[in-house]
Amino acid sequence: MKITVDFKKGLQTKLTIFVDKKIIEEKILTRLSELSKTANIKGFRPGKVPLEVLRRQFSQAVYGETLEKILRETSTKAIEEKKIKVAGQPKLELKTHGEGKDLTYTLEIDELPSIKLKSIENIKFNNYEVKVNEKEVKKRIDDIAKNQDNFKEKNENESSNEGDLIVFDYKATIENKNFEGGEGKNTQIVIGKDLFIKGFDKQLLGVKKKKELNVKVNLPENYPKKELSNKEAIFKCKIINIKKPEPTKVDDNFATTLGAKDLNDLKQLVIKQISNQYKTSLDALSKEDILDQLEKLHEVDVPDNLIQQELSLITQEAPHMKMKNESKKIAKKRIKLGLILNEFGEKNNLKVEEQEIKDAIQKQIQSMPEQQKQVLDYYQKNPSASSSLRGSIYEEKIISLIKKKLKPNLKIISLKDAEKLLNLNHDKKHDHSDKEKKRSTNKTLAKKSKKTNKSPSKNKKIRKK
Repeated sequence: MKITVDFKKGLQTKLTIFVDKKIIEEKILTRLSELSKTANIKGFRPGKVPLEVLRRQFSQAVYGETLEKILRETSTKAIEEKKIKVAGQPKLELKTHGEGKDLTYTLEIDELPSIKLKSIENIKFNNYEVKVNEKEVKKRIDDIAKNQDNFKEKNENESSNEGDLIVFDYKATIENKNFEGGEGKNTQIVIGKDLFIKGFDKQLLGVKKKKELNVKVNLPENYPKKELSNKEAIFKCKIINIKKPEPTKVDDNFATTLGAKDLNDLKQLVIKQISNQYKTSLDALSKEDILDQLEKLHEVDVPDNLIQQELSLITQEAPHMKMKNESKKIAKKRIKLGLILNEFGEKNNLKVEEQEIKDAIQKQIQSMPEQQKQVLDYYQKNPSASSSLRGSIYEEKIISLIKKKLKPNLKIISLKDAEKLLNLNHDKKHDHSDKEKKRSTNKTLAKKSKKTNKSPSKNKKIRKK
């Protein structure tokens, strides 16, 4: 194999690779020899088929298979020998090839730029800490208490009202006939929530314990038995019990039902919960700030083919996004930051272990107890999902190391200020997006205006592509 560098300009390199026909022939003969052991050809015993017969029968397929293998092996070797860091898929063009001929082909390669990391000691960032006051803690605990189901049994002579819990047995019929799923014992519904069958619970208003009544409703459209959907059913109900909602008393007993030791412990847990809730978003702001400064600190030539690939991903993520200039800026910034962070990771020998990926998947599974199997299946059936997770873990390790090398500015802020800060950042992004949309619209209108003003006699010819 001979490798010639045709040109090297900026991040683009063109190689010409030559492979002697003798090498190709040797590989073809080796493959034919392998086939002779298993080939089943009429008139010959397995393993006794002459090479000439095999060549006549399989020459085209074997040559194609061999060519593909040689291209793969020689292109990889050429890139390694010339120590090229490839950005994207190289463009391969065959010049001479065919059975009994030398192989000559070219490789056009976009290279990854070499990154010279700058000193990061002047990068500044805020490390936010949210201070939660007593009033905010009380509000959060009161909201939790309001959502707790706490009911007290009513007297027999008391009628049901909105918000009451009704316990009842029922037998339902359609056109005086029983049907599957038309019977229930100790069924519970809260009047006003309308969670059983639409319009059902309102008909239980004003009933008393031990009374019987008929409730008429149409079965829902998504009823399991499709032939019964939307049909009118009569539910013969017997009221077993009626309970009225009662405010939950916020005390030590209430705290223990939520897994806390006592009320004071519950307050500490709520403070921690609120702080963590905002910390994730505030940490994301700090990370964004660090990344912006890293990007401005480094000059990097980004290969155009990588920009186009990233633009394609952005279009998939947000198909409605038609802001070409803004999309290109985002794509270029993403790639540039990816290259800088990757160089930082390599310089500091950062790696992602398989156990770290397993732990991250396990964490997701635990956070979604009702969908554990689906989450596990997703990662098992989609290797790209695990690869993406590896990338996220790697990036977080790099950011974490960068933060350790910097001196953060500790900012203790109130809950109100945290919300303002996050809303301001959200509004800035949307405002920037809206401005870009407006510019894009204005350009479109300007183009349409130019087209309208053109003389109809000057029609351009359509070129065939």
